[in-house]
Amino acid sequence: MRFAHFADCHIGAWREDKLKKLNLKAFQSAIQICIEKQVDFILISGDLFNTALPDINYIKQCVQELKLLKDKNIRTYIIPGSHDFSPSGKTMLDVLEKADLVTNTMQYRDHKLTFTQDPTGAKIVGIYGRKGGLDREEYKMLDKPALEQEPGFKIFMFHTAINEFKPDPRIPGEPVTSLPNNFQYYAGGHVHYIFRKELNNGIITYPGALFPNNFKELEEWKHGGLYLYDQTLEYIPIKLKEVLSVTIDVNGQTPEQAEETIKQNLNIDAKDKIVTIRIKGELDGKPSDINLKKILKLDSYITLRNTAKLTSKKSKQTDMKQGTVEEIETEIINENEQSDLIPILMKTLDKEKQEGEKVADFEKRIVHDASQIIEI
Repeated sequence: MRFAHFADCHIGAWREDKLKKLNLKAFQSAIQICIEKQVDFILISGDLFNTALPDINYIKQCVQELKLLKDKNIRTYIIPGSHDFSPSGKTMLDVLEKADLVTNTMQYRDHKLTFTQDPTGAKIVGIYGRKGGLDREEYKMLDKPALEQEPGFKIFMFHTAINEFKPDPRIPGEPVTSLPNNFQYYAGGHVHYIFRKELNNGIITYPGALFPNNFKELEEWKHGGLYLYDQTLEYIPIKLKEVLSVTIDVNGQTPEQAEETIKQNLNIDAKDKIVTIRIKGELDGKPSDINLKKILKLDSYITLRNTAKLTSKKSKQTDMKQGTVEEIETEIINENEQSDLIPILMKTLDKEKQEGEKVADFEKRIVHDASQIIEI
């Protein structure tokens, strides 16, 4: 038995076209790796897309790749992640399953979670991930004895943090006791970090995002990847472009001095690389007086900047961010702890009143949808 496990593809996530293309290419590369390694099946532990209603072009590309797998007789097992659901509970994965391209392993029979059996004999079951902790009830209702007593090689797919293992205590999650015992493989998703640990005589893993999903992840991880299981477990990185990260401290400098410091630090070989530039420090002047647009011109594949910690000594406040509206919006969202929640909430609050709908009913609908997302 040989299978691959990846998660958090977030197809369509980036605003920058070049990074959107790399994000999609990472998915295509993962599929090619699975075909070359001749895996029997693939596990995708949530967040295939970055939104419940992805762009039609991304759907077409995704369908094309999944069809390649089907033609090679490689099965794809999946669970919806928090990004795969709309506020109303709809998901594009239902369409993919209806087309017989994927199998959702969160299946119920007689109100009990039941296994999906692969031709290899592996028995797979899963629980989706939902925003606002809406998946907690599913864990509470698990018939653990029935799952634990099932014989054979068993895989449990999930899309949530496990409190005992999560890298950041602020991330909401489930205690490890929420997971059933006696499974050989626990295929995690949602938390973007690479992790593996023995658990209940099996292995629990998080493969991280298939492609870094924001500025910080590019700095920290540089790339994404997947796990390959074949009696032993191997992490296979997917490196599409070299990532060069530069942090520049201009604390106590004037804007003119800061410009010179930035120029000196950017004497680098940036050709065809993703370059992330983080500029920090308290300036003796206004950050807006630094002509970043001019001095950040590099021979790179793409250059990203972050000035969230660049402040003014006079105002003691972060100066106005520079860039296009979309760039500024993305930077602000990615700096927030709830960066995955904000775009969905913005989309919900941007809904228009339907024809014939009363104002009171419209307001009630918006409040209800928003409350579901932020769990009030």
